[in-house]
Amino acid sequence: MQTRTWGFSEAEHRPVSTTQQAVEGIKKFIRNNALKPGDSLPTESELCEELGSSRSSVREAIRILTTLDIVDVRHGTGTFVSGTSLNALVQGLIFRATLDADDNLETLRNVVEIRQAIDLAIGQEIIAKLESSKLEQLSSIVDKMSAKRKQGLNFAEEDREFHQVLLSEIDNPIIRELNDTFWQVHMNVIPLRKLEEPQDFSRTVRAHQDIVDALQNNDLKKYQESVLRHYEPLLTSL
Repeated sequence: MQTRTWGFSEAEHRPVSTTQQAVEGIKKFIRNNALKPGDSLPTESELCEELGSSRSSVREAIRILTTLDIVDVRHGTGTFVSGTSLNALVQGLIFRATLDADDNLETLRNVVEIRQAIDLAIGQEIIAKLESSKLEQLSSIVDKMSAKRKQGLNFAEEDREFHQVLLSEIDNPIIRELNDTFWQVHMNVIPLRKLEEPQDFSRTVRAHQDIVDALQNNDLKKYQESVLRHYEPLLTSL
């Protein structure tokens, strides 16, 4: 007799694990009690009673939520709601990029394209909101980049700071977080994949200065052209 199938995969019939139930229960507890980053969670035993879960399930759920940066365990103090950063996304994308075939840099190229798209899309808002003090800060950062280039030093730290300041007045905080997330992915994957960075660093510094000049002149078109020049060698190298 032929066994009849109903079109459901085995995964759809698999019961939810007690650990996963505890994970969802803790997240629901945080939402229902309107807990904010820095607020403390009940003790392990209290969570067991609250959720009707075993101690081992709650303990494993806390470990998972810590990995996802949803909660923060401070030994000797307790468990707290974390700042919910995008670190899990960073690590996931880095891992995905390292899994690409040796001659395939698609994931990394996609990440750089997203960085470029964000910078282009928010140009108008940056021009409208960036204060003179921030422009001075950007100019100072470019000076540091130029000085390091002349000494043959890496200026990745200044590059990250430049983009953080550039987006500092943007209303949408998720855009700021995503921009920095993709920067971290990009810079972490380069050494892991043993990739060569663009050699003309003077061109990179110049592109950053052009961005600052365009902002000082409230010139959206020049800003967008400068952003494209900034990312062109990065995309070409990929």
